[in-house]
Amino acid sequence: MTPIVKELEAALQRGNAHAVFEDAVKDIPYKLLGTVPEGLPYSLWQLIEHIRITQWDILEFSRNPQHQSPAWPEGYWPKERAPAHLSDVKKSVDQVIADRQAFIRLLGKAGDDLHKPFPYGDGQTLFREALLIIDHTSYHTGEIIVLRRLLGNWG
Repeated sequence: MTPIVKELEAALQRGNAHAVFEDAVKDIPYKLLGTVPEGLPYSLWQLIEHIRITQWDILEFSRNPQHQSPAWPEGYWPKERAPAHLSDVKKSVDQVIADRQAFIRLLGKAGDDLHKPFPYGDGQTLFREALLIIDHTSYHTGEIIVLRRLLGNWG
């Protein structure tokens, strides 16, 4: 594994200077998952699902030239403010973790091709997609933490 891949893996898994996704979503009371504070557009559940959907899309785009992305923006945000069942949250979080691990495996296999543009798309590389996941997840993880603070459920 190259030093760059090791750094990307660390940023994907540990967040470095940011809180990690797993900590941000840990132990959220079910009753708060669908709450949308005044002036904000989404709930905790919608943020968790948005991270899952977006990361899945990036993973599939990176490994499958035939992948069709959801329509933007409606395909990336769940309409439901709350999960139907508490178990849906665990499934979503587990999928974020599993897809992240699958993406890290792609990085490990890339070798010197990390910066080689995909033969499809419009110039994207695996390196760029890794940065996109890191940036996107950390941004929305921060929003989850702020939302939890507004709801009186963080630190």
